[in-house]
Amino acid sequence: MDKEPAEVVEKKVDKDEHGKDIVNITVDGKQWPIHRGRRTVAEIKEAGHIAPADELSQIIDGNITPLPNDGSVVIKGDEVFVSNKPSGGSS
Repeated sequence: MDKEPAEVVEKKVDKDEHGKDIVNITVDGKQWPIHRGRRTVAEIKEAGHIAPADELSQIIDGNITPLPNDGSVVIKGDEVFVSNKPSGGSS
């Protein structure tokens, strides 16, 4: 019987492990579910239904912060992102 409570505690720790909780982020005004933890920009674009070629920025303290395509963000929940078509091109 002594082993039973320890097994229950181990299972609870696994269940509550960081990075496995689903939280919501906002992308272009719509909320989308994503796993908490470090996520690549590509994962955030996929979760927010953003085209891979589009640029993604995060709103941090009211400021627009562009995110590099090869970058990542620690997701805690309630982060806000905006996308736009890539700028530049030939004239």
